[in-house]
Amino acid sequence: MPASSLRGVIAAAATPVVPDFSPDLGRLAPHLRYLLEHGCDAINLLGTTGEANSFRLADRLAIMRAVKDAGLPLDRFMVGTGVCSLSETVQLTQAAADLGYAGALVLPPFFYPGIEPQALVEYVDALMQRTRLGGLVVYLYHIPQNTGVPWPVEVVAELARRHPQSLRGIKDSSGDLAYSRGIVRAVPGFDVFPSSEGVLADAVGDGFAGCISASVNLTAAESQRAWTHRGTEEGREAVRRAAAQRGVLAHRALVSSVKAALAMRYADAAWGRTCPPLLDLSAAETADLRVRLAAAGLAFPTA
Repeated sequence: MPASSLRGVIAAAATPVVPDFSPDLGRLAPHLRYLLEHGCDAINLLGTTGEANSFRLADRLAIMRAVKDAGLPLDRFMVGTGVCSLSETVQLTQAAADLGYAGALVLPPFFYPGIEPQALVEYVDALMQRTRLGGLVVYLYHIPQNTGVPWPVEVVAELARRHPQSLRGIKDSSGDLAYSRGIVRAVPGFDVFPSSEGVLADAVGDGFAGCISASVNLTAAESQRAWTHRGTEEGREAVRRAAAQRGVLAHRALVSSVKAALAMRYADAAWGRTCPPLLDLSAAETADLRVRLAAAGLAFPTA
């Protein structure tokens, strides 16, 4: 398989929104730049944390173009392009290729439960046949607790066999490290990214390519320390700190907590706004989050 530049600490970036819940492009680029300058090796744009499925197609395309127009290094970005419709998945994936993104992250076709393994194979085959990828590589997105449709290990192995130059890896947001390790064993050379910073200390032994995590929006510096010093006590201590901070963020709905914490970081209440059906944290919940994060070593100045 070809080498990939998308490895290490990857933030599943949050997307700021304006009061009508369309993307706030003015606030987005500075946040992405901050992440790249403060510990992130790469960015996952328009994933679950980015509330991608709350945006219409035109909004997603506008976000993709705005990141390019901001002069951000697209060789350090994978962008979520998977939706229910094959034709729109093709459209988004082709746009990612044309704009110059390094990777596209593709959900399974998630509306119909109980999809047969062969149907999943044929879905990805159809996507590959209809898209001129150029230098873009594709990653599968495994989040069965949300989609109801997993990427079975045998399907991943078959797809990697069929598309060795185009299919690069998988983001595993299931929380099941046995599944992640099973992919590593079944598909040598495949880039496997679990969704928590907690895997970074032992990533070499497990064969993981890094992590793609929502909480890296806040834990990027500690997570990079863990990745840089993986396999050492310094790395394990950094993982413990990052994991403690993630635990605080996950105490309530993760996306809402991440955005509330970003509102604290940037002293900008607009960052705390989520898209329906998610709920913003209340003032009391936000105050509690601030106290808990400070106790975990992530303190922000009060306004």
